[in-house]
Amino acid sequence: MPHPMNIRHIHLDKVDSTNNYLQCYKHAQDEDITFVWTDAQVAGRGCGANLWECEARKNIAFSVLFHPVHVPASKQFIISMANALALKEALGCFTEDLTVKWPNDIYWKDFKLAGTLIEPSLRRGVVADCIIGTGINVNQTVFRSDAPNPVSLKQICARELVREEVASQVTERFIKYMTLLESSCNWPSIRNAYRGALYRKDGIHCFQNTSGECFKAAMHNVEDDGTLVLEVHTADDRTDLRKFTFKELKYII
Repeated sequence: MPHPMNIRHIHLDKVDSTNNYLQCYKHAQDEDITFVWTDAQVAGRGCGANLWECEARKNIAFSVLFHPVHVPASKQFIISMANALALKEALGCFTEDLTVKWPNDIYWKDFKLAGTLIEPSLRRGVVADCIIGTGINVNQTVFRSDAPNPVSLKQICARELVREEVASQVTERFIKYMTLLESSCNWPSIRNAYRGALYRKDGIHCFQNTSGECFKAAMHNVEDDGTLVLEVHTADDRTDLRKFTFKELKYII
């Protein structure tokens, strides 16, 4: 039976990046999960060189530090799957039509509602520490960055939302899914639920690879290590299975 977790919440009025804050944070010996929330994140990071736009006191920007030493380094994508499901389930309390865009963005229809940056620290073959930073568009209605398709809960629901209520749902679901991760017996159901929640999991869609080639493909699978497998439709009406890792593929939306 999972042990009761010691959870700490830290609130910051303003910070460059909540992930950066936790990179330097010294947690207590018995501190299982540390949440860091901020009202104003001025240099939020996305994957690679991407920045995350977050209007002060309009959205939710937070990071979580925890220590999933029960997860082997080779199986670490299960953390990304569980986190994506936690976010989708939490935000599903406020709207429908949510999916997980591989690897871990939360989409409402064809628009990005939330994004996540996961930074694991590996030691002796396991995930010793993991920082997960997430930005959720809550009440922002004007987006000034070059992000192609942002959307907020306020735009979807046509009303102002209480950020604390959204944060409470996110916290509850995150703890739920991280508790499930403690037993590998739960991992198959997490993987199945993740695959079932994927954006564009049905039908044929347009994609672009790193060479700029556009092609049509159907989603075949996401492997346990996070590799995306597409069934590519060629010009001569044949299909070919191709594998893609992170940042090797762009969705044409």
